[in-house]
Amino acid sequence: MVLPVALALAGLPGCGGGGPAASAGGGSKEVTVFAAASLTETFTTLGRTFEAAHPGTTVRLNFGSSATLAQQIVQGAPADVFASASPATMKTVTDAALAGSPTTFVRNKLQIAVPAGNPAKVGELKDLADPQVKVALCAEQVPCGAAAVKALGAAGLQVTPVTLEQDVKATLTKVELGEVDAALVYRTDVMAAGDDVRGIAFPEADQAANDYPIAVLAQAPAGDLARRFVDLVVSRQGRDTLTEAGFEVP
Repeated sequence: MVLPVALALAGLPGCGGGGPAASAGGGSKEVTVFAAASLTETFTTLGRTFEAAHPGTTVRLNFGSSATLAQQIVQGAPADVFASASPATMKTVTDAALAGSPTTFVRNKLQIAVPAGNPAKVGELKDLADPQVKVALCAEQVPCGAAAVKALGAAGLQVTPVTLEQDVKATLTKVELGEVDAALVYRTDVMAAGDDVRGIAFPEADQAANDYPIAVLAQAPAGDLARRFVDLVVSRQGRDTLTEAGFEVP
């Protein structure tokens, strides 16, 4: 069964239930994957696919801000695979010699997310600069926030958000709860939210697309399983799963 893993920056010694390569009953093994929050739905699906192809294996998934996950890895969190939402956050890990050469496997673009009824009547990016429109953005140090800064800069806009969130899912939640009128999030997250939100495309998103790299970690306890998981992600089957969710193949 695919298991989500929640790790705090304090107290990093484990992911729960033994180390990443710990054996369970029947000689089963675990592979621990740290992945960007925007990969939650697709990697949960791919984790189940991997388990079905490798009976007795458990995929443990830890989703969150790529910047936070990179810092957890640098600080010693046990993991086998890192899938980041930007090359910059992957570089934190590779510069520390903690991962092999990363492979870019998909690309993602921003959309304006608004509540289903769009009460503020947002129609384009410049509407977010209206001080009457409550906007949520990702914090600048995380990939979705860096992309938002780039897109707004390309449009020559100054936007004052009412909240800065630490990952894209938290940012989108503000829209789903009706706490803000709009947010800049990945279009994959808009699609995953279904009827709860509406996505509005804008041309500057093309100038702020994020490439997603994936790598096996240098000290991966489940090295062979980790390589096989990456092989699944970059395979035709993996990319079909990802593109169906709104990602693009670079």
